[in-house]
Amino acid sequence: MSPATPRPVPTLELETELARAGHRFVAGMDEVGRGALAGPASVGLVVLDLERMAGGAPSDPPPWHGVRDSKALSPARRAALAPTIAAWAAGTAVGHAQPKEIDELGITAALRLAGLRALAIVAAHGTRVDALILDGSHNWLDAPPVLGQDADDAALPPVVRALVRADTHCVSVAAASILAKVERDELMISLGREFPAYAWESNKGYGSAVHRAALVEHGTTPQHRLSWNLGAR
Repeated sequence: MSPATPRPVPTLELETELARAGHRFVAGMDEVGRGALAGPASVGLVVLDLERMAGGAPSDPPPWHGVRDSKALSPARRAALAPTIAAWAAGTAVGHAQPKEIDELGITAALRLAGLRALAIVAAHGTRVDALILDGSHNWLDAPPVLGQDADDAALPPVVRALVRADTHCVSVAAASILAKVERDELMISLGREFPAYAWESNKGYGSAVHRAALVEHGTTPQHRLSWNLGAR
């Protein structure tokens, strides 16, 4: 059996490229919960001050050592890394779109709403974003605003770069994926105590066999995405 291909280690290569083009504050953004049957769609945001990071004394390992795509980390490792990210980031946030909003807007527009909420949080703390790296093949922040979403494109960074598997290649996006995953998982564990039949503490709202069986037996809750094909009674 051939050895498994090692996962790439995220770097600051793209963030540094954007900084050299004049964008000092570069952010990474990633989503979690897109395919879940219940709970919010959540978007993490991590802003890096590339000027400050370049001017600091080099360290080995760097402060972001161990940061990876959240899917490559155990729950315990994600939980350990999450509080350290704020120490080297210029700003962090997680925005959420609730199940009712997903039903009303559709998932793409709901992700846009969650992303705008994350950007609004860091802006409220006085942190600007000059350029943004999105995980994915397209700029889902470009989804047209509907049903009262913020239509002011001035709230969006002037430069947005979409990159497939950015969460495996870019430190900022990998860090954002960790924050979004940890916060959403904690929320689903809390909601699972309110609705114990659906086992959200383990499946985090995704369509596990236990979750689907509970939908058949008990029906939906206010945390379910009713516009989705849930197979509920």
